[in-house]
Amino acid sequence: MSGLEAAAEVRTPTSTPVIPALSGAVPTSVDARAKCRIAVLEEELDTLRQEKGSKQRKTTYYVAQGRAICRMVSLYTSLEDLIAKNNRRCEDEDDSKANTSTQDCLQRGYIALAQALPWLHDKLTHLDINDVEDMLKKLKRGTDAARGDDTSTLKDLVASWVNQDFRPSRLLKLDDKHSCSFVHDVCGKLLCPAEWDWHSNSVKAGIRDRTVDYIISENSWPLFVYEDYSINPDNLEQGLFRSKVLIQAFKAMFTSPSSAREADGDGDGADILENNRRAWWQLNQAKVKMCVASIINMRRVTPRAIAYVICQVCFALSSVTSWRTAVPGPVAQCRVNKLLEWWTRKIFGRNHREDLTPDVVSKMSVTALADQRMALEDAAFDSD
Repeated sequence: MSGLEAAAEVRTPTSTPVIPALSGAVPTSVDARAKCRIAVLEEELDTLRQEKGSKQRKTTYYVAQGRAICRMVSLYTSLEDLIAKNNRRCEDEDDSKANTSTQDCLQRGYIALAQALPWLHDKLTHLDINDVEDMLKKLKRGTDAARGDDTSTLKDLVASWVNQDFRPSRLLKLDDKHSCSFVHDVCGKLLCPAEWDWHSNSVKAGIRDRTVDYIISENSWPLFVYEDYSINPDNLEQGLFRSKVLIQAFKAMFTSPSSAREADGDGDGADILENNRRAWWQLNQAKVKMCVASIINMRRVTPRAIAYVICQVCFALSSVTSWRTAVPGPVAQCRVNKLLEWWTRKIFGRNHREDLTPDVVSKMSVTALADQRMALEDAAFDSD
């Protein structure tokens, strides 16, 4: 036997593991088994952390997106009602003439919801029922948080604006809501129905005593929605929804409280959204808080946003929360469009980039030059 064969015979018994006859388990050391178990546990922990992080990011996103709903879609109607109304409208598409004005209003609410959250309609189609319920719950959490934040913000700001602009003999107290409403002379004037003269003692007494001749309801426009807080009885459309306090409140909620100081301008100030975008990262690379309009991707003032601001200002001045819903006709819609242009200019300045429709862009020099170059390329290709 050669030396190599002898060495092999010696090593063979020690290099082959002993396999028990019954269990078939290959013996390993306690340390080796512990290391394998630790590795498995660490992998499971990493997976749980990733799932938790993904779930947390999804929750944060839904809550943030939900903050747009009460401000741009609906203050009181639930998401479930809007979604259910759209589903019923799809099923009864051939019977659209039978819809009431209230049902049409709900449908317009769903359209506004789909515009504010463009991804939502697709999510409702592809997610299962449990995931949809979870998503709607988180969106509503953001909605409730936004409404609460805006109410808290305006409670102090409106009081300070009233004290600053009207200088009443009895100042409004920031921490005492009971001093507002019709018991306060300035708040009473702003809340007084536009068709009545608050300076008349009989009007004041009738409103405060709640007599039958002076009932406050949603059928009257309060004076605070009018420009300069005065009306033209022969033209009640004049100055409607153009008051300073509405501009201040809108800016305070959608851009920033500091921007509310520029309510007297005509959109000639700085571009709020552009400045906010540039300030997103300061020179020292510190994060800067984005304004609400940027977070919810708001580029234009919408009718529902104005209605939301009116409700919030009304709540800050008193406790009235009921508003009349009316569907505008073609002539009224034209006035609404002009009013929204005025609002957009007041809030976001004179940047008309959103007005660049494809038809308008197609007639501009850059597009025209591209078309000419393409024509030259085609001509050269044809000549070859």
